[in-house]
Amino acid sequence: MFDFVRKHTKIMMAVMFLLIIPSFVLFGIDGYNRSRDAGSVVARVGSHDITQGEWDAVHKSEADRLRASMPNLDAKLLDSPQARYATLERLVRDRVLAQAADKFKLTTSDARLARNLHENPSIAALRQPDGKLDMDRYRQLVGSQGLTPEGFEARVRQDLSVRQVEAGVGETGFAAASVADVALNAFFEKREVQIASFTAADFASKVSPTDAELNAFYKANQALFQSPEHASIEYVVLDMDSVKKSIVISEADMKSYYEQNAERLSGKEERRASHILITAAKDAPAADRQKAKARADELLKTVRQSPDSFADVAKKNSQDTGSAANGGDLDFFTRGAMVKPFEDAVFAMKKGDISEVVESDFGYHIIKLTDIKKPVQRSFEELRAGIEADLKTQQAQARFAETAEAFTNGVYEQSDSLKPVADKLKLEIKTATNVLRQPAAGTTGALSNAKFLAAIFNTDSIEKKRNTEAMETAPNQLTAGRVTQYTPARTLPFADVSRVVHERVVADKAAELAKKEGQEKLLAWKASPAAAVMPAPIVVSRDQAQNVPPQVLTAALRADTAALPAFVGVDLGAKGYSVVRVNKIVPRQAPAEAAAKQDRAQYAQWWSGAETQAYSDLLKERFKAQILTSRPALTTTELR
Repeated sequence: MFDFVRKHTKIMMAVMFLLIIPSFVLFGIDGYNRSRDAGSVVARVGSHDITQGEWDAVHKSEADRLRASMPNLDAKLLDSPQARYATLERLVRDRVLAQAADKFKLTTSDARLARNLHENPSIAALRQPDGKLDMDRYRQLVGSQGLTPEGFEARVRQDLSVRQVEAGVGETGFAAASVADVALNAFFEKREVQIASFTAADFASKVSPTDAELNAFYKANQALFQSPEHASIEYVVLDMDSVKKSIVISEADMKSYYEQNAERLSGKEERRASHILITAAKDAPAADRQKAKARADELLKTVRQSPDSFADVAKKNSQDTGSAANGGDLDFFTRGAMVKPFEDAVFAMKKGDISEVVESDFGYHIIKLTDIKKPVQRSFEELRAGIEADLKTQQAQARFAETAEAFTNGVYEQSDSLKPVADKLKLEIKTATNVLRQPAAGTTGALSNAKFLAAIFNTDSIEKKRNTEAMETAPNQLTAGRVTQYTPARTLPFADVSRVVHERVVADKAAELAKKEGQEKLLAWKASPAAAVMPAPIVVSRDQAQNVPPQVLTAALRADTAALPAFVGVDLGAKGYSVVRVNKIVPRQAPAEAAAKQDRAQYAQWWSGAETQAYSDLLKERFKAQILTSRPALTTTELR
């Protein structure tokens, strides 16, 4: 083998060139790095690894789904480290449940799968008047999720199997009424308390720190007096709007589009109909539905014999309470406003026609088409602006992927400047100063994206002033940036922060004095309760906190009430100290039977949830689930 390589060096070089070089041309060296990173293991369930790439893909899918369902949702919440970690926890849990379902041989029968699909409202809406499924629309529905009908059904089957793992615990949980009442009575128990507060601010006037104390505090706490690292940057953003700006639509294209779509652009056709409804729930017994159908057939004969009597027959017989009083009139409506069988019948009729009996999920309809309102065709000039916007949007969507590739390649290939890619794609180079590693409050756009800022403060970006890679900072938005000036974190001179140092020292010493005073009062009042001078009593409970701080409320409710009055001290840190006197226990008032029943049901639900969580934790241990990446720390805002 090695002799062959030595004798045919040129041939082997050519083969290597053909195999390796195209890969670098297509993906670049950075592509290999990204591939390696995407393959890094972030969690493990038994012998199965979960990679960074899988985590990213699942989080993107979840984020896209949430953005679609809640367009006003703050994108920063979805891209936060905490949100991403929550996705990883759910991914690990799903993998554990899938392995458990496989291990326990939990399968889903064809009959159960068919029943689940039949009960799915999205699929039920695709049924035709004869009850058959519209397969073309069904393929479109599952295709929007990137699946074939077979793949979609396989996923539903797996989901149903996985649900069985926890169903045995979650759906069988219960709590006896007597047990629930004991816990609920304790939870809603009230206590009459008096609270004496020793606020740090009240002791501030008694503190006069010396210069030596101020200097000592400054030297011991220099981390408190740092100017954070910051950077001046320039960046470019590629989004749909920037692609649209480069698109010019010709007059001929706009007129051609108008001619092909004039009717649609002018508005939707409206139809006015009246109906007689004989109700029959879709899950009603067959005999009941047959009886309703027979009644509808009788009424159809009546109105066919005397069409002018339709309104009177509807008033007397229609079971649609909303329209019966008006002779069954439903006013004008467009396509999409009614259930499909009803709509299909109406838009296939001529004015004055009376339909056959039409079956829907609501029952049986007899429909009379009373009027048709055709949209008035609007002129080209009236629609010109909208047509131009539509065509620009269509072309921008088609061109975005191509432009995104050029943008991505451009910022990578000429990594020392953003000007070439900005000039090529006619993008604006934006600048920002005092950019911090974490998004500043109130920041919007790319500068609020944590991943983009992390790339900006990457060592390579800071030291070599190279462009960041093109990053998705919002749907259909790519951003790349580069550092023009970097200022590392530094400790501010004492002279610049002397006022802040003085405030911190005074606050700390005032809190110490407040705590000392509170602890002394606590000891004195415990020794002689009658001597305690405290504010008027209030009644507090978990559901009626009376604006009492959480730490104080918790201490009041946890205080040992074996001997009353009971005293307890609460250290509030920088805010001071509180002394709580518990005078008496106020039992929970007996709730009304309906409220008690609801409370017990809620308690049983909590209990079932706790059992399900405990079982889930047991499964994670049994199937050796591990998350190999650290849980992100909560921010100051989240801790409040």
